Amino acid sequence: MDIIGAGFGRTGTLSLKAALEHLGFGPCLHMLPLFDEPKRAALLADAAGGHMGSLEAAVAGYRSTVDWPGTYFWRELVARNPGAKVILTVRDPEKWYESAHRTIYQAATNPPDSSTGSPETAVLMRMVHATVWDGTFQGRFADRDHAIATMREHNDAVRREIPADRLLEYPVGAGWEPLCAFLGVDVPAEPFPKLNDSAAFAERIAEARRDGKL
Repeated sequence: MDIIGAGFGRTGTLSLKAALEHLGFGPCLHMLPLFDEPKRAALLADAAGGHMGSLEAAVAGYRSTVDWPGTYFWRELVARNPGAKVILTVRDPEKWYESAHRTIYQAATNPPDSSTGSPETAVLMRMVHATVWDGTFQGRFADRDHAIATMREHNDAVRREIPADRLLEYPVGAGWEPLCAFLGVDVPAEPFPKLNDSAAFAERIAEARRDGKL
């Protein structure tokens, strides 16, 4: 693995995924495609439960990772990939919480009718709770102060534990230049991707529910 994303979801991770893949660092692991990969989601849930051998199988074939669930395993991934660079996507914590609460938390805490569920959905939700709501936030994401403190502590740990020459602290709005300089590649002529605003996220969740994936 060449690049490990250590930033929380809702910090521009889907845009970064698209950018990394455009630069040739794909495929890039991100939460949303796992809606279509229940076997990989099951491996990641097992890894969150302590079966770390499952992590190797879950990330096999990926050159990069951003967002949860990869962020939950950032220390393990860093240790197992000593040559990989680390990108910490950052965002104002207050705005991050508002966005995360309005989007991914609502999707997780307002499940559809049981008639539309499936074993694959159950596996996905087990992984999401194991790596995000229970694993990262100890079941207390609804406590705003706790969630923001968790984000700050996480970011501080990444800054503290990753050598400066291996780490890019990156607000996605900064665009191509700092990212490409860090990775040692040319800046593309194309505009930097801008994906997954709140309206787009809501549409993705609605689509997943129509297809019986949530």
